Amino acid sequence: MKPDVSREVVQQLAASLRWYVESLKESGVTELPSSPRPISETLPPVVPQPVQVQMPKKSTQPVPVAAQNKQQVNPPSPLSTARMEVPAMSSSSSDLFSATKLNNVHSLEELRAEIGDCRRCKLCQGRTNIVFGVGNPKAELMFVGEGPGRDEDLKGEPFVGRAGQLLTEIITKGMKMRRDEVYIANVVKCRPPENRNPESDEITACQPFLIKQVELVNPRIIVALGTFAAQTLLQSKTPISRLRGVWHSYQGVKLMPTLHPAYLLRNPNDKRLVWQDIQAVLREMGRL
Repeated sequence: MKPDVSREVVQQLAASLRWYVESLKESGVTELPSSPRPISETLPPVVPQPVQVQMPKKSTQPVPVAAQNKQQVNPPSPLSTARMEVPAMSSSSSDLFSATKLNNVHSLEELRAEIGDCRRCKLCQGRTNIVFGVGNPKAELMFVGEGPGRDEDLKGEPFVGRAGQLLTEIITKGMKMRRDEVYIANVVKCRPPENRNPESDEITACQPFLIKQVELVNPRIIVALGTFAAQTLLQSKTPISRLRGVWHSYQGVKLMPTLHPAYLLRNPNDKRLVWQDIQAVLREMGRL
């Protein structure tokens, strides 16, 4: 019986040696050192298995340290990567205008207070003032423009520059109304750099403010001045040249798109088109 036991022991030792060599290969060892080294530096810290009659299957053997380390440095999943790339924000338009917030805002003054020193988009970086809105808080007629320019940014009031002076003439001379009878606001409340067009993320961040403004003023008619105002309110990509002059509806409110006063300063011949649109508004109001 002794020879049989010795043979089993030799087989066991040979199998253990093969496992040890495979472990070294997995650890990146390509050759053995010329002089003996301490077992703690070469052998992975695995508890030696007692000699048994049957050799444990390979799948039940402990995972070598190198393999464990390799698993620990695996790159994060796409989901975790996406979460890390999302910038932290103290407030957003979505959480600001949750149902609870909306229910707690009952006036334009309260809405302006909720906006605070808004940092919800990159336009805040170059502005002088937030240009909220001005006029009769219960106006029958509301004008909505694109965004503040240099003069508006400095004063904190919409439509006070050259385009604003033209709008004032349309209201006072053309419509025979006072400027303070109407309400005037913009899609974005901060000036885009160099008066560039507002970008989609900026419009998205500021749009809830405009929606709430319209709700609070509750006008009978809205005049959308220019492409961005009309397309934002109507959620349309149709050019202003095709939208203007035709009645539309926004949340049950009649809406007339027309050309922006700044456009008319560059193209004075198209003032007649705006006058046609304004006449349609006056007829709807019973003033013509």
